[in-house]
Amino acid sequence: MITVIGTGTGAPPPRAEALAGARLVVGGRRHLDAVRLPAEAERIVLGPLAPALDAVARYREKDLPVVVLASGDPGFFGIVRALAERFGPSALDVRPGVSSVATAFARLGLPWDDAVVVSAHGRSLRTAVNVCRARPKVAVLTGPGAGPAELGAALAGDRGPGPRPGADRAPGDAPAADRVLVVASALGDPERERVERVTPAEAAARDWGTAVSVVLCLDEARVPSPTRTIAGGEPETACAGSRSPDADHAGREPEHAGWALEEAAFAHRDSMITKFEVRALALARLGPRLGELVWDVGAGSGSVGVECARLGAAVVAVERSADGVERVRANARAHGVDVHVVHGSAPGALTGLDDPDAVFVGGGGRELPAVVAECARRARRTVVVAVAALDRVPAARAALTAAGMSCDGVLLQSSRLAPLPGDVTRLAAANPVFLLWGVRPQARDEGVSQ
Repeated sequence: MITVIGTGTGAPPPRAEALAGARLVVGGRRHLDAVRLPAEAERIVLGPLAPALDAVARYREKDLPVVVLASGDPGFFGIVRALAERFGPSALDVRPGVSSVATAFARLGLPWDDAVVVSAHGRSLRTAVNVCRARPKVAVLTGPGAGPAELGAALAGDRGPGPRPGADRAPGDAPAADRVLVVASALGDPERERVERVTPAEAAARDWGTAVSVVLCLDEARVPSPTRTIAGGEPETACAGSRSPDADHAGREPEHAGWALEEAAFAHRDSMITKFEVRALALARLGPRLGELVWDVGAGSGSVGVECARLGAAVVAVERSADGVERVRANARAHGVDVHVVHGSAPGALTGLDDPDAVFVGGGGRELPAVVAECARRARRTVVVAVAALDRVPAARAALTAAGMSCDGVLLQSSRLAPLPGDVTRLAAANPVFLLWGVRPQARDEGVSQ
């Protein structure tokens, strides 16, 4: 049997009887130093995981007892996963402690059933950054090269998922630079524990050392949340629908559910909005998800960008008209999501933005080929283009393929039911729209827990 014991974050060291009879004890140096090992036990300090697992396997072959010491709850982004994959869950006796995430939120007196937890330990930091941009309550498990300083620099240096400092923004944008970072270090150590609130810029300017346990990223205006029945910071659409203009913050269920919402769910000008039939396929091809960054270029009403944000992505909307900028901001506020709006014309307005995972191009006029080319050059995964004018389809397609993307598309023609006098119904045809999409194969980052 492999006994896995969670320790640290305020939990007392394991009692002697928990280690009695162990022939191999594996753990971090501080965990091993805090306990009295049986005289006959071999001690292995955890470094690279593979050699430690191989040692555990040798003792398992001889049916000798093994104890593994870990921080907090070892089943929460911890060693239980690797042990279960190698030896099977039935070989484990897991005795969890309190996770660093639970301890950090407890220190603040906050619930965390609505928090998103993302691991940046041994993974790309961009996933954690995009989660912090998109969600109001995030816990980031840090690692070498992905600590408070690096996270703070990413959030502060670009004013969130938008333009560099000095670019146009408004309070409704809720830029990630306005988040508060809570850096929790040496949790559970009565002499060294520190829990500090800093801005992203302040976090970026400091050397935090190696004692950081977890970093919380909070939009304090939205930290209080309704009572939940499903744990996690998942988008409202995943459990209860979107946040409609009527929804309050006292736990009332929003009125709109699902996605590809009716046009009436958005403020728009003279029906200048991506129709829900087109939006449904565009969202399916964009595949927005938590931890990714999506551009909505030529945003108009921002309906596509807002829906991507509802589905979990961090979103930048690029819009050239001033009234359009305000309309996008109003729609984002109405649906309770963060969409950072860049006031400018593409492709020039795209300079300085972080590279996106996916892009929706809904406007561009004569500049469409140049806009699509720039988006396709920088997109990590996919670009979706909505085109009403037949003459612009070949150039848009050529721009996608020139960037090394595979290109496909469809002509969407739909007719909606419309009432006629006499209590009868006719079919009212909508304008046809070409939807093109370019796809670049790529590996996804992991490490997000909802």
